[in-house]
Order: sequence, then structure tokens, then C-alpha cells
Amino acid sequence: MRGAGAGGEAMAAMGAMAAMGALPAGALPPLPTLGVPGVPELKPLTRYEAMRLGPGWSHSCHAMLYAPNPGMLFGRIPLRYAVLMQMRFDGLLGFPGGFVDRRYWSLEDGLNRVLGLGLGCVRLTEADYLCSHLTEGPHRVVAHLYARQLTLEELHTIEISAVHSRDHGMEVMGMVRVPLYTQKDRMGGLPNFLGNSFVGTAKFQLLFALKILNMVPEEKLAEAVAATQKPKKPAIDHGAGAMGNAAAIRSANELAVAAKSGNEFADRAEQQAAAQEAAEQALAGLDSGAAGEPLAAMPVAEAEQPMGLGADAVVEQAVAEGME
Repeated sequence: MRGAGAGGEAMAAMGAMAAMGALPAGALPPLPTLGVPGVPELKPLTRYEAMRLGPGWSHSCHAMLYAPNPGMLFGRIPLRYAVLMQMRFDGLLGFPGGFVDRRYWSLEDGLNRVLGLGLGCVRLTEADYLCSHLTEGPHRVVAHLYARQLTLEELHTIEISAVHSRDHGMEVMGMVRVPLYTQKDRMGGLPNFLGNSFVGTAKFQLLFALKILNMVPEEKLAEAVAATQKPKKPAIDHGAGAMGNAAAIRSANELAVAAKSGNEFADRAEQQAAAQEAAEQALAGLDSGAAGEPLAAMPVAEAEQPMGLGADAVVEQAVAEGME
């Protein structure tokens, strides 16, 4: 394997020797762990141990393809490496690969078959094997990760080939490069990328490979993970401020409309009161001319006639009394 760090080469060499029987599994030194706070640790195991698992276990094989990248972002931020991942059909990020049926395929043959569908022009071997981990959850799956270092030109060729592969636009939405830097705001770059949703063990495998292959210092990985776990400060939303002003204006308009409605109601009440007063005056004049007696001389029952009747009803009652 053309790895980037001595840790990855030593791990792959131990796994290969154990697989060939040159080194008993019990004689192997402890396998490296991720050790990044905030990331649940998965149980590592050698390739030899993985091959001895019973038929009740499923095997998934994925590949991390990468290349040293001497480029500088904005002329001042080192890009370090170009690492390929892909956007899947379900909107999750993952490495190229998939499940391998061990009844018909070796790990590498099964992996290359899946890679041919998604990438089209790369084949990995046992020398590219990096690590295996048991996954969490109810499903009994052991996840194998392979890593191949390429040149930047070779990596770019694979990106172009992936667009013309059978699965492009179907199970694979496109290839993406992982930003391995962190900007001054402590979020731009790797922290923001880690804030995305990953499938299965992909996020753990990415962090593990970056550490084992010495592509990103362990403390930088820990800082990037920690940054994704901090609550984000609410940004100043000018649009929200404009909406708040609009709401205030709308409230003021509603108050003005309510006040106008209240004034109109008061005007109508005043007009009704004036009309009732006019009707009462007309009634008083009619009574004095027809009956020749003041209103006070009317019988008590008549004087206590409720005033809630309409003006026409009052006038009709007065005329009837005058005729009597």
C-alpha cells in the first residue's frame, strides 16, 4: 500500500501477516484506536479475525482514495491532501464501496466489482487494506476500509470517470473532496464538513484514516469534532429585522383601523341618539296639541311606557290616545 504514514503501513503489514498465518493473532500488538472525544469508538479487529467470523456476519468494503495536494486555498491555506468521498442517493456522505457477499467473492473482488459500478477505473488489492471495525447496532456488520494513495492527476481522472459510471445520478449523486483545513472562524473547512450526515461508519472511518495515515494531526481532528458540537451563535438576520418592522407597521395600521372603526361607531351612536331625541320632541308636541294636557298629566301607566320602542311605534300610540 502506498500510504501516507508509517502507522498505516505497519497496520496493513500486521493485518497481511496475520491473514497469511505468519503471525498468530494473539501475538499482534494492540490495534490503534481513534481516541477523539465526542466520537464513539468502534471495536477494531484484524483482517485475520474478520475472516474467521461466522456466517451470521455481513462484510462491507469501502475505499478511501486520496492524493497529496500542494495547492493553496486563496493563496494562503494549504490544502494538504485531496480525499474523495461521494454523495449517496439517500443524501448521506460515504466512501465508494458497498456490501460484499463472502459466499461468492473475496473482499477485494467484491469491492472492485462495486467500485467498477461507481468509479469505473480503479482496482484495489489486499495491499491497500487499512482496517476493520465492528459496527454498533442490531446488525452484525464488520466494516473494512481500504486506502490507496494516487497522484493528483490520477485522482482527477477518477473524478471524471465517475461521472460516466453506471451508478452516477442513480445511487451516486457525485464525488466530493474533503476539506482538510480549518479556517480562522474555527468552522470553515473540516468542522463544517463533519457537521454533515454520514452513512454507517463512514465518519468514523474518515477520522480514523486521517489519523492513522498522518494526514491531519490528532489534536486538529479533536478540535474539528469539538467545533461541530458547540452551539452556534445566532446570526444577525437582517431579513428578520425587516419582517419585525413590517409586523410593527402592520400592528400600527390595525390600531388605526380599530380607532377609525370606534369613531364611526361613536358617530352612528350619536346619530341614533339625535334621531331618538327628535322623535321624543315630536311626540311631546303632538301630545300637547291633540290632548291639550301636559305629559305629566298622563296616567302613570302611560307615563311609564318603555322608551325602547321605535319612534314610529311611539307616534302611533300618541295618535291613538289623542283620538280617544
